[in-house]
Amino acid sequence: MKLIFFGTPQPAAEMLDVLIKAGHEILGVVTQPDRPQGRGKEVVFSPVKQLALDHKLPVEQPEKVKNNPEFINWLRKLQPEIIVVVAYGNILPPELLNIPKYGCLNLHASLPPKYRGAAPIQYALLNGETETGITVMKIAEALDSGDVLLQEKLAIAGNDDTPSLSKRLFSVGGPLLLKALRQIAEGKAKYQPQDEKLVTYAPTIAKESGEIDWRQSATDIHNRIRALVPWPVAHTFFQKQLLKIWQSEVVAFDLATEYQASGSIVAINRDGVVMATGKGQIVIKEVQLAGGKRLSAFDFALGHDVKIGKTLPN
Repeated sequence: MKLIFFGTPQPAAEMLDVLIKAGHEILGVVTQPDRPQGRGKEVVFSPVKQLALDHKLPVEQPEKVKNNPEFINWLRKLQPEIIVVVAYGNILPPELLNIPKYGCLNLHASLPPKYRGAAPIQYALLNGETETGITVMKIAEALDSGDVLLQEKLAIAGNDDTPSLSKRLFSVGGPLLLKALRQIAEGKAKYQPQDEKLVTYAPTIAKESGEIDWRQSATDIHNRIRALVPWPVAHTFFQKQLLKIWQSEVVAFDLATEYQASGSIVAINRDGVVMATGKGQIVIKEVQLAGGKRLSAFDFALGHDVKIGKTLPN
């Protein structure tokens, strides 16, 4: 099928690779403009752009797709049969949606109408969901509101974080996307409207959402930690320095201790640093002090003034 691909991050690049290997004719690739990244502010290509260049595919990087007649004309001239969108980073304008013969498809990492928006994987973890999925749906004017073509459910493991869950979802998403394109090409596609009464949203994660409130339950804190990897990363403060927390685990049973105030350190062992919370205890397993390297919490405790009875933040 002749298609144009919209996408930006690594999971999108993986889906583009699936389409290329399946023999679909990629007329063009649209991705976000190059942005400076890291401390050196070096301009880095998006994973989708890099893959497209490796395959000598035409690449467009408009600053905006809305009210951009030059870009819309470029799309029309290519005459795509379908547009496929995977984590592009912008909402497509109405004048674009009707250009392809078969419309525009979106591969979305949730089970709409649940978790429409930019961060469905993060919110599924934040909210302690035990199941999510991936969906191929038609793009409509309202955010993630289009009719659903195919969905596949996936269980969320207790140790899943955003990268691990994303990897599993998109490993399922590639075959699902190819199946959807086959059904469309063969005239067998059957779309189902979403139930608007069941809509929930997953808006963009704010950097400020990373600070841990130790008064919350151990389960809620653990869910925040795993949801916010790799950005913005959940954090607390140690000796007035920001301390990122990369990995944790809820304690199966409370350790008997006199230190039960929320945020107090109740034990230090090779598994990590055990903290009291508003409900239950949590093991902090991997941390990173501002400007430092990622370390096991046990190694961090050995090299710093981390003692049982201290309270975080401090």
